[in-house]
Amino acid sequence: MGYRETYEAWLANPYFDEATHQELLSIAGNEKEIEDRFYMDLKFGTAGLRGVIGAGTNRMNIYVVRRSTQGLANYILKAGGKEKGVAISYDSRRMSPEFAKEAALTLAANGIKAYLFESLRPTPVLSFAVRYLGCIAGINITASHNPAEYNGYKVYWEDGAQITPPHDTGIMAEVAAVTDWNTVLTMPEDEAKEKGLLQIIGADVDDPYIAELKKQVIHPEAIAKESKNLKIVYTPLHGTGNLPVQRILKELGFENVFVVPEQEKPDGNFPTVSYPNPEAEEAFALGLKYAKEMDADLVLATDPDADRLGCRVKDKNGEYHTLTGNMSGSLLADYEIGQRKAVFGLPEDGRLIKTIVTTNMTDAVAEYYGVEQIEVLTGFKYIGQQILQMEQTGKGHYLFGFEESYGCLIGTYARDKDAIVATMALCEAAAFYKTQGKNLWDVMVELYERYGYYRDGVTSIEMKGKEGLAEIAAIMERLRGATPETIGEYKVLRARDYDKDVICDLATGEKTPTGLPKSNVLYYELTDGAWVCIRPSGTEPKLKFYYGVRGTSDADAIAKDEALGEALKALIGA
Repeated sequence: MGYRETYEAWLANPYFDEATHQELLSIAGNEKEIEDRFYMDLKFGTAGLRGVIGAGTNRMNIYVVRRSTQGLANYILKAGGKEKGVAISYDSRRMSPEFAKEAALTLAANGIKAYLFESLRPTPVLSFAVRYLGCIAGINITASHNPAEYNGYKVYWEDGAQITPPHDTGIMAEVAAVTDWNTVLTMPEDEAKEKGLLQIIGADVDDPYIAELKKQVIHPEAIAKESKNLKIVYTPLHGTGNLPVQRILKELGFENVFVVPEQEKPDGNFPTVSYPNPEAEEAFALGLKYAKEMDADLVLATDPDADRLGCRVKDKNGEYHTLTGNMSGSLLADYEIGQRKAVFGLPEDGRLIKTIVTTNMTDAVAEYYGVEQIEVLTGFKYIGQQILQMEQTGKGHYLFGFEESYGCLIGTYARDKDAIVATMALCEAAAFYKTQGKNLWDVMVELYERYGYYRDGVTSIEMKGKEGLAEIAAIMERLRGATPETIGEYKVLRARDYDKDVICDLATGEKTPTGLPKSNVLYYELTDGAWVCIRPSGTEPKLKFYYGVRGTSDADAIAKDEALGEALKALIGA
């Protein structure tokens, strides 16, 4: 069936409500819009769903959520996990509460108990809830840091991590098998509650989650000493982080925490930012203004679902510096591993985990402390998978894991990145170093001096719609078919093609396996420790480019980083 026929079928089907019919009638004369909404089903991929809110098969709406949940329910029933139930959370985005409730009622109609949070919660709390409640799976309604028109649907398995093989492909197959919208089950909310198939949860999960965070503190004495002296400005960017961040910092003793008033309350329209992403400069505009008024030491921002943390730190001259995800991740890796070694000692088989697009500074951190570094594909679920494997085999102890996109996890109480624990740890580190007369920028400079001046960048090209997907595929195919010999001033030493599971040494022609799951990713190892990685985004219509260099000084690293970024644009003709 073509897109026009699918559009007409939706208009004619009484299963879809009147509001949906009216929305579809309003685009009757816009053929391009009809095509974009119906040329494909919104893809249920390895991370679940993410798309623009609206009517249509290629949009986020209650019918797509129900269908996806029916597929998940079918998989759970076949896996024999019906009795364990499913935890469900949601963020501050438009339609998030509605989508969460619809998912719960579809599960209930299939005889699977749903544990639905009473109000919005951060992503890491959902990951914790799955494990704490002993659920077979979890559903998180969020589009993370995407613009306001988006929403999404993430699926977690019983270990608390987002789904990985074989569950991801199994659930995807079950969702794809639901081809008749009228076969999707649902039931009234009152009936679901009466039958014990819908339970509202809240503080009964929040309290033990906060307790687990407190267990990760290494230097409570430093917090006690500097809690009155450290000034922290925080913004939840209209998302879910406000209450848990304020709670954990207050309960640990931090007294000077100031929340950006214009961005404190949840709002799915994100009125103060066009892009609620802590990686974006605009996300810090109000926070930095407030910080200068308060003379704050730290400016912190969490994304809408509070799994990612952005940071600005003040130096001794009063200037604020950006800590990128690679910088804050490296700083926290050094703090967590170094201070745990000093206070408790490290296990002989301690492990630091990073993704393939994360800075190579962590290689130096791991070597310095004598711990093993594990490299995984992009996506925190692969870090969660490594933690599970350690638990199952009894080999390896998780020390720290992070990815360049501003996400890390301290401890194993959850299996997704957690901006709440990251906020707590960064504030603790700031207090600890303050007892030594240092600020976090001083520490960052010390790390560069110790490990080398690493600089890393990421850029992306947005390619929307059907044509954009085809263009992204064409670029990847062209690069895959002809590996460049040089990129800018660097010679390509080895090319990794994770889709073909091969690493090719360009000098010898020798080919070896990558050792990681198949993924549409190309990675080039360059001379002088530089590197480039190219992949389509898994959550947005973008082609993403990651790259890193190592310089002899900060200025040298910045210049090399900028030059490599320009060379990448030339590589794809941008």
